[in-house]
Amino acid sequence: MRGMEDESIDLIYLDPPFNSKHDYAAPIGTPATGAEFKDTWTLKDVDLSWWGEIADSNPGLYAVLEATKLVSGKSMMSYLIYMARRIMEMHRILKKTGSLYLHCDPTASHYLKLVLDAVFGAAGYNNEIVWKRHTSHNDGKRFGKISDSVFFYSKTNKRIWNKLYVPYTDDFIKNTFKYKDKRGYFQHQPLTAEGLTGGGYEYEYHGHTRPWKYPKKSIQQLEAEERVYFPRNNGVPRKKVYLSESHGMPLQNIWSDIPKVSGKESVNYPTQKPLALLERIIRSSSHEDDVVLDPFCGCATACHAAERLNRKWIGIDISEKAAQLIQMRINHDITVAGAGGVIHRNDIPYRDAKRTPCIKDFLYGKQEGNCAGCGTHFDYRNLEIDHKTPRSKGGQDVDENLQLLCGSCNRIKGNRLDNAGLKARLKELMESR
Repeated sequence: MRGMEDESIDLIYLDPPFNSKHDYAAPIGTPATGAEFKDTWTLKDVDLSWWGEIADSNPGLYAVLEATKLVSGKSMMSYLIYMARRIMEMHRILKKTGSLYLHCDPTASHYLKLVLDAVFGAAGYNNEIVWKRHTSHNDGKRFGKISDSVFFYSKTNKRIWNKLYVPYTDDFIKNTFKYKDKRGYFQHQPLTAEGLTGGGYEYEYHGHTRPWKYPKKSIQQLEAEERVYFPRNNGVPRKKVYLSESHGMPLQNIWSDIPKVSGKESVNYPTQKPLALLERIIRSSSHEDDVVLDPFCGCATACHAAERLNRKWIGIDISEKAAQLIQMRINHDITVAGAGGVIHRNDIPYRDAKRTPCIKDFLYGKQEGNCAGCGTHFDYRNLEIDHKTPRSKGGQDVDENLQLLCGSCNRIKGNRLDNAGLKARLKELMESR
């Protein structure tokens, strides 16, 4: 993601490790054979330079992670450092109209929400979606765990939003659409604007003077079309809403209608999620030809769903198996027959963003003339520009990846990653001279 352009992605869905303290592997002899990952975390699993980048660019997030160490220990903090640095990149590459959906479970969900709030701002939070993934689960001396959480954030309030509906249940229809005329079954809803933000149109209608939702001519037109319901005893007129013309129930934040993966859809990948779940998310927050990113794509369900819905997509995964699985899934899906082949890249992309002109002057002032390695003060001419994350390891030639080192520190660092341990060693070497 470091090499992806700023504000280039429309929608991000991620189903990362959950810090579950388990190791996962696909069964031998299944399409996903060879796919495996561990979900146990220590400080050895994170690059300490990420910790420094977080401290430098987001003090609030740094404070959250420090508090996590005190409350839940180094394992949880290590996991969150790993996640936080990636979420920071996701925020950078997300368009202003874009949204992010992070799939997790209660193991770390409350900590991940704090991380998301620190990166996106509390105003970026839209929903916690609860997905019922099991009908029952035996958890011993506690309530059965049958749900996951999906946190829905957006970069600005200009996010793409397509309102979705689900079919009414038979009981809802029976209890709600209780009236009938020549058009069919209907319910009635208020025509008045009392209590609504912004008020309404004040006038008299059939003996009732109050604010109404619509201008008088509009309500008279509804009456001419026999779409106004008149309650007995001169009750306040109401609008008829017909079952045959209803979209269904607006989708709420508890999703109990999508079962876990089974049958032909399953590729036996650990933690595989159903296509219907991803299609719902993609329909809600993107348009055709938009770009969908899954930075932990696994068996590539999000990529598969995006292909079915005519979106462009990018999947990233540490396992080579992901590319094989998405190609297999697309080839076997008749709804996307004829789709182009999957482009599998192993190289690191480089974004077009360039360093600020006279960046050395800026860095010299920022570092107050001190070497970022050993901390010694030097004249301007004795400091050299260094990439914190080397170009050979994906580092970008952009301002946030640059620092000034003295010649000795720069030679010693070479193409190693910048981190606290290395800086301590550089300082020690300089002091011993």
